[in-house]
Amino acid sequence: MRKSRIIAGLAVASAAALVLMGCSSGTPGETASSGAPVDAEPFVVSTDVTLTGSPTFDRITKAGKVVVGVKEDQPGLGYLDPTTGERTGFDVDIARWVAATLGYGEKDIEFKAIPSANREQSIINGDIDYYVGTYSITDKRLDQISFAGPYFITGQGLLVAADSPIKGVDDLAGKNVCSATGSTSIQRIKDDHPEATTTEFDTYSQCVEQLKSGQVDAVTTDEAILIGYAAQDPKNLKVVGDVFSEERYGIGVQKGDTAFVDYINTMLTDGGAIWETIFQNNLGASGVKGVQPKVDAAK
Repeated sequence: MRKSRIIAGLAVASAAALVLMGCSSGTPGETASSGAPVDAEPFVVSTDVTLTGSPTFDRITKAGKVVVGVKEDQPGLGYLDPTTGERTGFDVDIARWVAATLGYGEKDIEFKAIPSANREQSIINGDIDYYVGTYSITDKRLDQISFAGPYFITGQGLLVAADSPIKGVDDLAGKNVCSATGSTSIQRIKDDHPEATTTEFDTYSQCVEQLKSGQVDAVTTDEAILIGYAAQDPKNLKVVGDVFSEERYGIGVQKGDTAFVDYINTMLTDGGAIWETIFQNNLGASGVKGVQPKVDAAK
């Protein structure tokens, strides 16, 4: 059975009796990049937070700040406006929410843009405290790091030019498909669709520019990312076909830091209303359906 184009997950059983924790980048009356109205400050910064047995929390406490790895070229998910310097997106707000529950507001967060291929090593090296950026949970990555979550579930899709004859993954024979180096998406094309040729760059935005200039025929990654690009330029870009994978986004942390993983998983489980607000602020008008997935045990 082919998967329909929908962001799916398992609904959290209860979202009652929530304490709103953290800070949002919006103000009343604003509109998010997705077109959805922004609900300002869905969480507030916590105080007097303690967490025993977590090397990550100990490092954060010693530094007096949180260092978060993110993407900055994915509209609606992780995006840095080159003009205003403002960071927006679902993943970025999830990262802010985690920091807020730990007691750190916007001024105490250092965001670092990390290419897909460098994520594991950045976590291993301690260059970042955690990573939130369309980071699929895989067995290979679990050999090197741990994950909290999943906090989001989507599937791999295709972005093509508006006048492209490509209708789905079955039309890739002889086509040049672009994705990010180190991503699960580019590896899946190589493994499952050797009839296509592949091109790789550090970022998906580079692939999109290649698509617009006619240098590649399609861009592939998680459909949630592709929808953001198509929404920015609907006259020239479109998302086609059904998704052909399941991608479970997790928050990457130092391997074996189960205390930190459990802490984030509890935050996600108890914060259903906050999750929904963050989703609506960033992706609510994107045309996809978002349902908060149930988190796994510590990994």
